[in-house]
Amino acid sequence: MTTIQNPILTGFNPDPSICRAGEDYYIAVSTFEWFPGVGIYHSKDLKNWRLVSRPLNRLSQLNMMGNPDSGGVWAPALSYSDGKFWLIYTDVKVTDGQWKDCHNYLVTCDTIDGEWSEPIHMNSSGFDPSLFHDEDGKKYFMNMVWDPRVGNHNFNGIVLQEFDAEQGKLVGKKEIIFTGTDVKLTEAPHIYKINGYYYLLTAEGGTKYDHQATIARSKNIWGPYEVHPENPLISSFAHPRNPLQKAGHASIVKTHTDEWFLVHLTGRPLPKEDQPLLDPRGFCPLGRETAIQRLEWKNDWPYVVGGNQPSMQIEGPAIDEVTWEADYPEKDDFDAETLNAHFQTLRIPLGEQTVSLKENPGHLRIHGRESLTSKFTQAFVARRWQHFNFTAETKVAFQPENFQQAAGLVNYYNTENWTALQITWNEEKGRILDLTTCDNFTFDQPLKGKEIVIPEDVEYVYLRVNVKTSVYTYSYSFDGTTWEEIPVEFYSYKLSDDYIRGGGFFTGAFVGMQCQDISGEGKAADFDYFVYRVEE
Repeated sequence: MTTIQNPILTGFNPDPSICRAGEDYYIAVSTFEWFPGVGIYHSKDLKNWRLVSRPLNRLSQLNMMGNPDSGGVWAPALSYSDGKFWLIYTDVKVTDGQWKDCHNYLVTCDTIDGEWSEPIHMNSSGFDPSLFHDEDGKKYFMNMVWDPRVGNHNFNGIVLQEFDAEQGKLVGKKEIIFTGTDVKLTEAPHIYKINGYYYLLTAEGGTKYDHQATIARSKNIWGPYEVHPENPLISSFAHPRNPLQKAGHASIVKTHTDEWFLVHLTGRPLPKEDQPLLDPRGFCPLGRETAIQRLEWKNDWPYVVGGNQPSMQIEGPAIDEVTWEADYPEKDDFDAETLNAHFQTLRIPLGEQTVSLKENPGHLRIHGRESLTSKFTQAFVARRWQHFNFTAETKVAFQPENFQQAAGLVNYYNTENWTALQITWNEEKGRILDLTTCDNFTFDQPLKGKEIVIPEDVEYVYLRVNVKTSVYTYSYSFDGTTWEEIPVEFYSYKLSDDYIRGGGFFTGAFVGMQCQDISGEGKAADFDYFVYRVEE
């Protein structure tokens, strides 16, 4: 048997929903405001995973223009039944205040990497929807219900309703079947039918350090549900020294070898030097990741092997290991006709008029659009941070004519938290490299007066960021061999869910290539390559 090292999906890969189709395993994860929506990973052995699909890749399926930070796609649920894949997802339009305006949809596809259907609107009563396929052919839809009334707890419980696949709509009564435990914030429902029981798996306690997975069972799908005698099924809350924190939001799979596994959300905090362990527990710039645990059964209840906290290593299933070629090249020369699936944009697809691999072959051409604070049209192509230590590098040609035009390398959490090293224009100095920072919506340009002048005969500028666990720095080169580090240190923790003002944010740090032109002229930058190199 193989040993599996956690997390299995590193970097921002939260809210895992696992499903099996024959001898193939798939995990769908949340993508929030990043487009295309939903990431689906494929494995043969539960150990080695590759990104195979981004199913929500058309505006007709997902239009997040104007969505708030950490809105968009929350907690997709992937299942396989009747010879096809079913994907349920939420598009969250409002996150602040008393309301969570959100819409739940269903898309289907015969193959995991094919063209997914146009969406069917299911309901809008709350988030974290899921679809259960019962043995008798009936299908049931569930989600948490949001209660905006002042004085009420916002999490009203899990609602269940039958779904008629032929009519493509919900039918019959809808009932709250579970209101959770005293931990509250009951969400992320999944139902499984095992040995005559319906098992309802939920997440509770919010998605920070108090997070947990709660499981209950009933002989009747409508309840009442009794909670596991040794609940929670998994949590890190009582184990502050466990490197895998925030454990919760889980789903269950039975392998074709009759073994049981649980995949769950987790976060790995940065190491804390000379700081108290418990409060706060730390910062996770890699976002919420996905880990896997082995399950065993006692008295018709599932238990995590080794106790109800996550393990860094587990024994894999009795399946021969199947490895994949890397699904992301260390150096992407932009010679393909389409962007690698690990690259995403914010909120909407950027058409050929904004991002093109054809206008200047061998380059990613990005036409300047709105600023990094915009929730509408940013011309920014980025990928998640997946390691504590890495280098990202690009080579860019850009000829700005005024200070409203800028292009370069960006490390980004959301519209309120980012840093950028950009080529731009200064009336006295001409073409320059400048740093701009946004820290909880406070702006700074730390090079003030010491901007780096780009020689007139230089066409391409090389830009690099070096991330070393808790800090990162930018460097530049005019010839690709001699590099100069800019003596400004940035803190990784400021690109984490745990730092963001107001809380309730759910993504992770990204690094990528951006071009802005707030004059509206659409000035283009040509990026010759992008490197993401692990330094661990």
